[in-house]
Amino acid sequence: MGKTRLEAFSDGVIAILITIMVLELKVPHGSELADLKPLVPVFLSYVLSFIYIGIYWNNHHHLLHTIDHVSGGLLWANLYLLFWLSMIPFATGWMGENHFTSVPLALYGSVLLMCAFAWLLLQRTMVKTHGRKSTLAVAVGRDFKGKISPVLYLVGIVSAFLNEYVSEAVYVLVALMWLVPDRRFERASHASQDR
Repeated sequence: MGKTRLEAFSDGVIAILITIMVLELKVPHGSELADLKPLVPVFLSYVLSFIYIGIYWNNHHHLLHTIDHVSGGLLWANLYLLFWLSMIPFATGWMGENHFTSVPLALYGSVLLMCAFAWLLLQRTMVKTHGRKSTLAVAVGRDFKGKISPVLYLVGIVSAFLNEYVSEAVYVLVALMWLVPDRRFERASHASQDR
């Protein structure tokens, strides 16, 4: 099977998730700047989640650029990732509405943790489908960021019950870590084209 249908469906789902999240930003009932203050936690949680979804969308694009076909297992692994990504708007809304308190913060981290596991499953399924010597396998390499992220999410989940600020900082740190451009996929694609 070609990959275009998978790519189009994934892009559509991700676009809908961003739309759902922005709809949670309710317009205040006043016209003063002070009327925006209660929306600050909701807005901050939206910004963080927008960045996370953007990171997944960007990396998903790069991941799919290294393959030429998909298997049934790969379709299911992709759906599994989309399922966990679709939980981000709920966790985001609950966390923002409750001003980053412990339980919503821990749930948010749990959703991020499951997204990370789903991402690793998708990568491994793709490597299995395309082989250990494929462009994808070369690009994934040791995948330090992919392996350290779940550990950091676990730290964030536990920290939510000890110190919410540490938990929030961990989630922001992981996002910043992934915002640093990762050229592995571009280098691997260029190397395979040069052969």
